[in-house]
Amino acid sequence: MNKRVLILMMACLFVSMQICFSQSDSVLVRNTVNKNSSVPDTISKGNRLVVFKPNPKKALFYSMLVPGLGQIYNRKYWKVPIVYAGYAALIYAISWNGAYYNSYKKEYISIADDDPLTEDYVNRIPSGEDVAAFKANSSDMAWLEQVLNQKRQSYRYNRDLSIIGIVAFYGLTILDAYVDAQLYDFDISPDLSLRVEPFFNNNFDFNSTTLGLRCQLTF
Repeated sequence: MNKRVLILMMACLFVSMQICFSQSDSVLVRNTVNKNSSVPDTISKGNRLVVFKPNPKKALFYSMLVPGLGQIYNRKYWKVPIVYAGYAALIYAISWNGAYYNSYKKEYISIADDDPLTEDYVNRIPSGEDVAAFKANSSDMAWLEQVLNQKRQSYRYNRDLSIIGIVAFYGLTILDAYVDAQLYDFDISPDLSLRVEPFFNNNFDFNSTTLGLRCQLTF
């Protein structure tokens, strides 16, 4: 990667983080509190206790601007390594499959164009075979051409699939940041429970019994 591009990306990330933390959304809880309060996600400012509450629109914008910045804004720092590990894996998959695709494409073209001056495919001739005899045998050349074409298509498919994957992963990180901000203060009652029990239904009119499961949600 070009050093100028890397420096520009780091500068954008730094500026975005400064904007993100300088404009943190918060809600005033009470006017007078103990400065040593241990309430999570709170900031003591004088006699006020301020509770952090992310803005979903800002989380969406930050996540679209720089991958992982939305998770930082939501203070879900543990997700940032996962985000960048996913990007790194997908970028590596694109690069690896792309390199093999270009190699097999070049070799396939060299064997399919019937130009004796282009012999990039020679390295793909099975070891132990006599190169001159292999090239003179039309069935062997047809087999090698078919193999090179299959390999070319396979690596192109994997490369394209990796590109689709990185676009989908980008959208997933944006969605995660937005939903996480929306549900940041979502309270789940401790009484929430799901009860599953067998269910019997006796139908006396038809002299039959129905067996099933009954699910009961308490909240």
